[in-house]
Amino acid sequence: MTSSLRPVALRPLALAGFGFCVLMMAVALGLEHIAGLEPCPLCIFQRVGVIATAVVLLVAAIHNPAGRVGRAIYGVLGLLTVGGGAFVAGRHVWLQTLPADEVPSCGPGLDYMMDILPFQEVVAMVLTGSGECAEIDFLFLGITLPAWTLIGFLLLALAPLAIVWQAVSRR
Repeated sequence: MTSSLRPVALRPLALAGFGFCVLMMAVALGLEHIAGLEPCPLCIFQRVGVIATAVVLLVAAIHNPAGRVGRAIYGVLGLLTVGGGAFVAGRHVWLQTLPADEVPSCGPGLDYMMDILPFQEVVAMVLTGSGECAEIDFLFLGITLPAWTLIGFLLLALAPLAIVWQAVSRR
């Protein structure tokens, strides 16, 4: 007896993930422009992770490859972009849990660093964190914004995981 359950097509999975990325960016931009919360450098890098994932998933939905290899490639690319964003969000959560005496000192602003330093050095400096990234400006249900973003990335990972699973489990 064969199972009547069929895998969900790639396009709906990719569009659902893309829609979640749009929702994450809408919340981030709303908090910035409506609530007046300025993003720190790590927040901006998390946004880059969301946007990169959105691009991968949108291209996957448009291309909608029928073959296993194409699906697997989009799924893995999506997992890489989600993983990068989750790493940055996790680092941000970790910085916010440090005792006050262990928080790194505040560094120059991201715009200034981008103007004077090579990109690799900017990334290295941002990922080491600064005092402004350790500040907790806003809590929702007792959870910080970087923790919510990490939760968002973990939920977002379901779309590329399902795409990869579908690619490897198809007969």
